[in-house]
Amino acid sequence: MIIGALRQRLQHLHDILAASLPAAALLHQQSPLHLGAGDPVKVLIIAILSQATSDHNCLLAYNSLRQTYPSWEALALADEAQLAATIRAGGLANSKAARIKQVLAALKAERGEYALDWLGELERAEAYAWLTTLPGVGLKTAACVWAFGFNKPALPVDTHVFRVLNRLKIVNQSQPEKLQVELETHTPPAIQRDLHVLLIHFGRTVCRPRNPLCEKCPLSGECPFFFAKSS
Repeated sequence: MIIGALRQRLQHLHDILAASLPAAALLHQQSPLHLGAGDPVKVLIIAILSQATSDHNCLLAYNSLRQTYPSWEALALADEAQLAATIRAGGLANSKAARIKQVLAALKAERGEYALDWLGELERAEAYAWLTTLPGVGLKTAACVWAFGFNKPALPVDTHVFRVLNRLKIVNQSQPEKLQVELETHTPPAIQRDLHVLLIHFGRTVCRPRNPLCEKCPLSGECPFFFAKSS
């Protein structure tokens, strides 16, 4: 697809979803990542807890974590087995506990404190490169930190974003990380975070993994998945 046409199509997708899903932004305010908005370390820890679990279970795990360990210092010094028990509701507790302690140790080693403010002074690619050296942090998690911790343009690709865009055939990428790179390159920066939120809400409520509500979809008239399903 010609680059200009791709940019226009992504803008069109944003505009259609924004008009069709007015509650998406409000619903996002109830999400775990919004809970950490403006605090990159908080977003990073929540993003790790959110891996392979629901928003509900992630929130249970995070609230339990903060009640037990009220500071990053206390969390960094926590017994790993006790931490795992504390975040059990979020699933994969043993691996997440290990990652959280390793990540906090890396933050302390980098600047002598449990903070990431300095990262916001870098270019996005540099920030991603550093974040993805951390245990359990891939490109999606790095983008979440950039978008919601620093309030900067980013478009994390989760399972919903990946599914919706593959069904629409807007971008031809078979790997989520490659799709994210292409989206962040060609989506207008001003709409990147909003498009991420809209696509997640759309993927959960309309373009579902099973039994998608194609008859209610504002994009069915331009969706190859719908055409194939209807033929």
